Amino acid sequence: MENSFKDGIRAEIDGKILTITLDRPKANAIDLKASRRLNDVVTEFKNDEQLRIAIVTGAGDRFFSPGWDLKGAADGEASDSDWGVGGFAGLNYPRNLDKPVIAAVNGICCGGGFEVVLGTDIIVMEEHARFALPEINVGVLADAGTIKLRRRIPYHVAVEFLMTGRWMDAAEAKHWGLANHVVPKGEGLAKAREIAMQLAEGPPLLFPAIKQLMQHTEMVPEAQAFLVHDSLGAVQKVLRSEDLIEGATAFAEKRKPVWKGR
Repeated sequence: MENSFKDGIRAEIDGKILTITLDRPKANAIDLKASRRLNDVVTEFKNDEQLRIAIVTGAGDRFFSPGWDLKGAADGEASDSDWGVGGFAGLNYPRNLDKPVIAAVNGICCGGGFEVVLGTDIIVMEEHARFALPEINVGVLADAGTIKLRRRIPYHVAVEFLMTGRWMDAAEAKHWGLANHVVPKGEGLAKAREIAMQLAEGPPLLFPAIKQLMQHTEMVPEAQAFLVHDSLGAVQKVLRSEDLIEGATAFAEKRKPVWKGR
């Protein structure tokens, strides 16, 4: 994968880290071309063995993204268009993405933009950022938001948020556990990179195992979850790995492990 800037989507590689920037003035809204490009970038990230972590953010300091570009709708784009294999903006539908994705939310984030954030694993919000799913106000179902938000925050909070279309600021998002970190304005990407660099030094086989186990046991009773654990290939790969032996050896020798990813 190479650095690129196409259809308003900027992809930049720094070692094991990919930064995806929505760069479509004035608000980083996403049209059909941008959505398909995001899907291509996420697919390349998924398949590139050299890349370990992705960060998604918006250009500027006012908007992460308001979601669907209504100019595109006015030009004939339909809501049921082919947005790409991962759905709108590349992260809506399950796609067995076993690598961690971090959102650096740098401003207004609503509609499909918020659904992009819900498709990530770790969320960093700048203190002035805000979330909303205002689709209810125009009679549209925020389908990915409806499916995912209930799994992120308490039911009664999610249903009120979905049914009123109200705004949620960074402090409230942090209160409900939706945001991992709230940082001063302008520091979101730096915090996301700090986390990404920490993850980049971790054991490569563990991230797929953690994500698969969490995803496959999300709504499963505890006893059954351990049976799922035993059946997952990524988990068994960890248990039989050279890295498992290396981790134990490095601990005993009081040194930093040298991970091989095998």
